Amino acid sequence: MSDNHEEVVFTQNDNLVLVSGPTTSGKSMSLYSVRNDPGIWYANCEAGKKLPFKHKFGQEFVITDPMDIYAIFDEAENRPEIHTIVIDTLTYLMDMFESQYVIGQDGYEGWKHYQQYFKNLMQQYISKSTKNVIILAHTATRYDEKEMANEVIVPIKGALKNNGIESYFSMVISTKRVPTKSLKNFENSMLNITEDNEEDGFKHVFQTRLTKDTINERIRGPMAMWSRSETYIDNDIGHVIKRLQEYYGDNDE
Repeated sequence: MSDNHEEVVFTQNDNLVLVSGPTTSGKSMSLYSVRNDPGIWYANCEAGKKLPFKHKFGQEFVITDPMDIYAIFDEAENRPEIHTIVIDTLTYLMDMFESQYVIGQDGYEGWKHYQQYFKNLMQQYISKSTKNVIILAHTATRYDEKEMANEVIVPIKGALKNNGIESYFSMVISTKRVPTKSLKNFENSMLNITEDNEEDGFKHVFQTRLTKDTINERIRGPMAMWSRSETYIDNDIGHVIKRLQEYYGDNDE
């Protein structure tokens, strides 16, 4: 390339995960194994609702203005000891934006800003971040008239719903409550079925791959990241971060 031309470098955050699932399916509990990690910053977007366990994250930010998320990413880049940012949940973050910046505004302009806020967050902050980024989100079931079938999605409003927010992620895993007998064919080193699970008859897990029973969900992942036997694993975000680093290579090493 000529010295007279500046090379344009595009950045992409490979360590980005969308964890989706219905209420009480284990999204927040997936953080339990990393609860005492000071290298994690936790953005609480659910009106300060407490996590179901005590924790010692490096810092917890209670988000009351969606714009405050930007500052968290900016500051984290100046803090090498911080390796992971968690947003809990994207659903409530976007609801907050709607309440504060869309309702009461001109309809077209308000929803235009709603769409631009999400795109700016994803493209200018999250994709350029050098940190692991874990985003939790609620799912809902809607009827797809074109496919004439129910579809499980992360609900979003405005023009963003045309493609869905899942299209911004190369990894989407789902939190599930699965009968223990259904897990017998998925033995792997990241799936630990305890005596309590056996007695309860179910286990909270991550689903990493689609199955014939979940083809109308938006679970996705990079090619060959998860084996078929790893379709279900413990709902432990630590397993997911480790696998991402193994797959893409840990840039810190």
